[in-house]
Amino acid sequence: MISFTEDYDDELDAFLIWMKDAGYTPHTQKSYLADVREFLMSLNGKKLESVKKLHVVSYLTSVRERGVSDATRNRKHASVNCFYKALMELEIYNSNPAAGIKKSKTEKNREPVYLDESDLERFLSAIEGKYKGRNLAVFLLMSYMGLRVGEVHILNISDYNKERRSLRVFGKGRKWRNIPVPEGIVPYLNIALEERLEPWRLKEEALFISQKGRRLSIRGIQQIAADTFERFQSGVPAAQRRPYSSHKLRHSFATMLLRKGADLRTVQELLGHSSIQTTTVYTHITSREKEEAMSRLRLQLPQLRNELS
Repeated sequence: MISFTEDYDDELDAFLIWMKDAGYTPHTQKSYLADVREFLMSLNGKKLESVKKLHVVSYLTSVRERGVSDATRNRKHASVNCFYKALMELEIYNSNPAAGIKKSKTEKNREPVYLDESDLERFLSAIEGKYKGRNLAVFLLMSYMGLRVGEVHILNISDYNKERRSLRVFGKGRKWRNIPVPEGIVPYLNIALEERLEPWRLKEEALFISQKGRRLSIRGIQQIAADTFERFQSGVPAAQRRPYSSHKLRHSFATMLLRKGADLRTVQELLGHSSIQTTTVYTHITSREKEEAMSRLRLQLPQLRNELS
């Protein structure tokens, strides 16, 4: 297959510089570049200044026809839109053909998959291996402090303030937030620091280090979670297993807080959501809670006529 992306090397380099300057995480930079390269391949060598909205829509249509989810299609759209936005800000081009294209409608009413507190305890007990202390701290930050995988990945030692018992987190939208560390998590975080692996680079500030001596990667965290969830559900028939992932620990945190009466705005701040509408997805009600609510009804009904008499 002929690659046309080399025709756009200057623009791709400019986009990468723009993302770095804007503070995008290495993971986001990599994902956006991959999406944009795929888009550029679809142009078959067409000059960027002659690209119209039709070409972007055509690319997004081909993406959908491959069977990807609406969320993935929307992410690829966001990548291309961001690419053109960067080139406009850098005064390389003066129009954005990806702007104004409607997002795909995602399934907003789907109930999030989450673990309740007893399930969380069993999940954490399923953590095994040589680096159990590190992995336990990682998943405690996600399940009891609501951190995203990417946020755990970029944590540095200096982000943890032992005296104030707080964690400084760099989240989506390039925004910082301070989260109080629950008293019960402090010992586990301290142990993870004491057992921190020797980094390959002398000045590596990452809080969590992989066995290769590098910053623990997003993929590494996801794989450790997948292995742990596999053990967690080992006794469950395959057809009844739930689609758990590392991100579901964040769902669990939000659900627990709201069930315990936490204010929606506070939960929004802790999760680092830019819009409170995003937080409302966690206000779902379980079947058990519906049954409990219905059981409180005291029915005062007329006696039924005995049809057989």
